[in-house]
Amino acid sequence: MKTNPIKFIICCFALAGTAWGSPFLCHAAESNLKVFILDPAALENTKARLQRGDGALRSALDKLKRDAAPVLVERNFSVVDKQLAPADGDKHDYMSLAPYWWPNPDTANGLPYVRRDGEINPERDHASDRKSLENMTSGVETLSFAYFFTGREAYAARAAKLLRVWFLDEATKMNPHLRFAQAIPGRSSGRGAGIIETHDLPDLIDAVALLARSKEWSGNDQQALQGWFERYLRWLLESAEGRREAKALNNHASWYDVQLASFSLFIGKKDLAKNVTGEFAAKRIAKQIEPDGRQPYELGRTQSWNYSLFNLEAMFSAASIAEKLGVDLWSDQGAEKRGIRKALDWLVPFAGGKSAWSHPQITRLQPERLAPFLRRAALHYRDPAYEDVLNKISGVKPDQRMNLLYPKALTDAMESSSSK
Repeated sequence: MKTNPIKFIICCFALAGTAWGSPFLCHAAESNLKVFILDPAALENTKARLQRGDGALRSALDKLKRDAAPVLVERNFSVVDKQLAPADGDKHDYMSLAPYWWPNPDTANGLPYVRRDGEINPERDHASDRKSLENMTSGVETLSFAYFFTGREAYAARAAKLLRVWFLDEATKMNPHLRFAQAIPGRSSGRGAGIIETHDLPDLIDAVALLARSKEWSGNDQQALQGWFERYLRWLLESAEGRREAKALNNHASWYDVQLASFSLFIGKKDLAKNVTGEFAAKRIAKQIEPDGRQPYELGRTQSWNYSLFNLEAMFSAASIAEKLGVDLWSDQGAEKRGIRKALDWLVPFAGGKSAWSHPQITRLQPERLAPFLRRAALHYRDPAYEDVLNKISGVKPDQRMNLLYPKALTDAMESSSSK
């Protein structure tokens, strides 16, 4: 049986307390957490360490609780709160404007809008549901983590409320489609590219799994939410917008597949999830990552660093989901050895300061954004070199959430084992 490296490390680390346990005694720890991107054993390990009063994680937990505090008291988020509704829809329909499209300087009425890649039109959020969706999703994630690690029911109650208002309550719920996402004035009332705006929902589904132990999130809530995602998944698969997004060549296609796989597992369609992840290597990795690790479709953008990381995040999420289905996307793929690790390794010298970024980047390059990838790679590939790079990047703080989700102590244990 193939053992998950993170689970192997956690098990051995836990057996020995602060020393490395015997590999002959270690097997992957089991957990009833139904998360699809996160690693359940890593989460359980963090929770156990926090309950023991492990000071190494204190700053990260304190930061999480500070993040959760305002979410406990801020307003609810709903698609019906926007001032305008789509011309041929209603207020329960999600609506947003394409971010990189601006009024036409050559026409009196500014129509049709023209594209300025990487430059966000501030009009985007004036009559849009995008920011509300983002706030709801990040709020539920923060509260769910806070509940899981502290056991405080107030966090779970507030997370449940946010979920019900956005997805379930008749007066406020969102209709399960994105027909009017990323509209372009003078050109379209919505487009398939708008599906990228729900790319955080797979993370939200993982967050919902953390509420399963709370009395505030009922079986009826869970069933109703699964029903919403079943309808949304059907729309993604059958609509013209969804079919167009499936044919994209860049990060949009990667995130489309991540959504399909996550939503399929959430509603119990394991075979569909396995089909999606089983085709991911040929359909996405082989077509988007060069043999040397470059991601050409992302490097052509005006924020090429940001988009390279954005697509890599989708690849990591797809690989994490696939791993739980017995599909290996972490390893290099095909005769040319194109792969996720190649893509990460190609980015490492730029984050570590050994090479200067020479591709378009109209905003400040942020090397610290590679840190979560390095931590996860150190754990998955059992290679402390990634942690060494992470340690050299300025701006990485011990209170970052990755230190709860993928604790450094696991990489320390791994490095200790490799030196024996």
